[in-house]
Amino acid sequence: MTKNSLIKLFFSMFVALIVSSCDTDDSITCPSGVYDCAGVCDGDAVLEEDGECHDDHDHDDDGDDHTDADGFVLESNGVEVYREFEGAITNNLNLSVNGTLDLSVHFLDHEGNEIEHEDEEGEEEDELSFVISDSQIVSIMVEEHEEDSNEEEHHELGFELTGLSVGSTTFTLSLMHGDHADYTSLPISITVSE
Repeated sequence: MTKNSLIKLFFSMFVALIVSSCDTDDSITCPSGVYDCAGVCDGDAVLEEDGECHDDHDHDDDGDDHTDADGFVLESNGVEVYREFEGAITNNLNLSVNGTLDLSVHFLDHEGNEIEHEDEEGEEEDELSFVISDSQIVSIMVEEHEEDSNEEEHHELGFELTGLSVGSTTFTLSLMHGDHADYTSLPISITVSE
């Protein structure tokens, strides 16, 4: 090979590496980029002939109650602002710099109905966990469970989203049960403007 041919070969390889590293897939939030019908990264749920999304896990095998969610809605002041159900997404979130959005999370069953939480003595509480693609654009603060005047615990899950700087990013939320997620969302898009 001539010197000129070698230079062209190495230049072509360099360009190919640059192009492949600029791929805009969502492998940052899901390393494989593969989601099942329930929106779980690397999940094993399958769409059955009856149109329902099921996995093969026996979620009651350890005696703990797991949440078998097929989606969720985000509400602000009782109004639905975002929905993910069986992999379909409705709406994106918008916020202004220094603006906040108090959101409550309601998980959905396979029929799209809200899953009601039953309080049982000694039960491990579900918690929300988040992964933000760019924490320079938004921050998330999980709201603690509150007790009302009757000293009954309020089990609504919620968080506060704050716009930090102009831009767009994504985040994922997971419903954690002990050391594992019962549900992990698809990337949720948010745009922060002036």
